[in-house]
Amino acid sequence: MKALIVSNPTSTHISDLIRENVPKPAPKPNEVQIEVKAVGLNPVDYKVVENGHPNWQYPHILGLDVAGVVAAVGADVTQFAVGDRVCSHGDLQQNGCFADFVTRQAAGVAQIPETVSFEKAAASLCAGLTAYQALTRKANLTNVSSVLVHGGAGGVGSMAIQLAKMQGKTVYTTVSSAKRDFVAQYCHPDSMIDYQREDVSARIKDLTHQHGVDLIINTVGNTDADLDRLAFNGQLICILQPPKHFDAAMGQSVACVNLGGAHRSGDLQQVRDLGKMTSELLALIAAGRVDPLITRTIPFIEIAAGLRQLKNHAVTGKIVAVK
Repeated sequence: MKALIVSNPTSTHISDLIRENVPKPAPKPNEVQIEVKAVGLNPVDYKVVENGHPNWQYPHILGLDVAGVVAAVGADVTQFAVGDRVCSHGDLQQNGCFADFVTRQAAGVAQIPETVSFEKAAASLCAGLTAYQALTRKANLTNVSSVLVHGGAGGVGSMAIQLAKMQGKTVYTTVSSAKRDFVAQYCHPDSMIDYQREDVSARIKDLTHQHGVDLIINTVGNTDADLDRLAFNGQLICILQPPKHFDAAMGQSVACVNLGGAHRSGDLQQVRDLGKMTSELLALIAAGRVDPLITRTIPFIEIAAGLRQLKNHAVTGKIVAVK
């Protein structure tokens, strides 16, 4: 089969990626083999090329987010059958889905509803599930009325805005001037803050009558600055690094999201919850309540070019590659 690979440990640039014939993977007893129909592209895809991984065996196949059709099932798999439409978010340590076929642990795989396309399913995984986990597994929304989502034009940010609005929250987001119209048209936050031209902390104080926001979902880093933007009992959800210090006297809490870490935890319950969250999010997409916001669809042979666009911050919403 054809696959997009990192050929050796010294291949650390997107330009080093090559398409090559590699053996088709056979499913282990607890796995399904998926014939790939669509894949989602994410910033982590080019970041792992640049940084590598100590557990990779070469050649390594890239790609985390896959949607396709079950082509074979392992001996212990009972919940899926050949021909099922499925999708999953994978483990970056293992061979990925930028290929004709991929194998995935069945516990983390989800059925795709009939009304959801392969493209939308693939676009919903890494970014969509990160936002979904932040809001449904990490945050306690009981006493939350206001939410700040950093990076509202990105895959995680745009989904987080939609999910928070669905919960009836007042949502603020940071965005660049160039991407402001996109966020306004598709995500509908209550207020947007141009981080390139405005003082984010001052704007949050103004918007919240000096109290700060109840919940912040930080997708961009510099989390220490967010602590002063939080209200008393506020919650900070970190997609990247957590802050170095926080003030317990303010009753604040900090949580970290490590979506793909479920695969590496050795805890089957966490892998199952990854599949469960995928099913829950796909149900919301099927119902038209949220949208992964695909803004670009490319053929498989252009995946490397798509990763370059992501690295250059030239993409709003989600980019998907199709067979």
